[in-house]
Amino acid sequence: MSGQRWGAAIRVEAGRAAPAEFGEIRSGSLAVRLAAADGDLDAAQALRYRVFYEEMAAHASPGMAHERRDRDAFDDYCDHLLVVDDRGGRAEVVGTYRLMRRAHARSAGSFYSAGEYDIACIENYPGEILELGRSCVDAAHRQGPAMQLLWRGIAQYIFLHDIELMFGCASLPGTRPAALALPLSYLYHYHLAPSALRPRALAKYYTAMNLLPACDIDTKSAAALPPLVKGYLRLGGFVGDGAVVDRQFNTTDVCVVVKTDQVTDKYYRHYTRALRDAGERSGHGRS
Repeated sequence: MSGQRWGAAIRVEAGRAAPAEFGEIRSGSLAVRLAAADGDLDAAQALRYRVFYEEMAAHASPGMAHERRDRDAFDDYCDHLLVVDDRGGRAEVVGTYRLMRRAHARSAGSFYSAGEYDIACIENYPGEILELGRSCVDAAHRQGPAMQLLWRGIAQYIFLHDIELMFGCASLPGTRPAALALPLSYLYHYHLAPSALRPRALAKYYTAMNLLPACDIDTKSAAALPPLVKGYLRLGGFVGDGAVVDRQFNTTDVCVVVKTDQVTDKYYRHYTRALRDAGERSGHGRS
């Protein structure tokens, strides 16, 4: 993959969220916010490189290996959600998610997922849509609140932009679908998206997911899924038809689709409660 580098300052593309509108969410020394300052994206790309290429053994191009950065041509057009640890006064990016709305995709030329899946049914959805991608958390922070902060950040983002549908490619480790027969078959038999919202892997990449008969699959098979995929399913997520082997990243991808009702309802309750509490403290509460 090749991508443009951001210059000394982040360019504001059409549709990019203003970081000041987003607002920072904190938990101890950690904070979640949008990339805004010089170097924010570079720090996220450095984290992505450490996780994807050094830890998970993805295959880097010579340029990426030299710079030790995971970057592609979509990065310049998206919003980037960051979890930053400012313990000791030194801010370090320890978690990230790439967020891509319709306006970003128009500027970039397409959504990232369109390189693997026919997503016309998603693109034709009447409400605002959001593609999630490039999610990773530093190994030292995976047992703490970093992932929860990322989800809270996503909830705030979809609330801010009135997003109705999220989607993106989620990965299972390994490039041998036969070795992933149980999780792929479980997803196919229990979580296949309704036809109106069902992306399909492009013909040249299509790998069947129903590798085992339904009678051999039960709900306990969900234990074989990566935590991120489980998180999407807990939000009521579905998967598209067909898996895609991504040899660069040493993964097998599925396309996940999530209607944001559950996310926004939970965040709305939290957000309105916070506003009410702030109003009560200032003497301007409303019932």
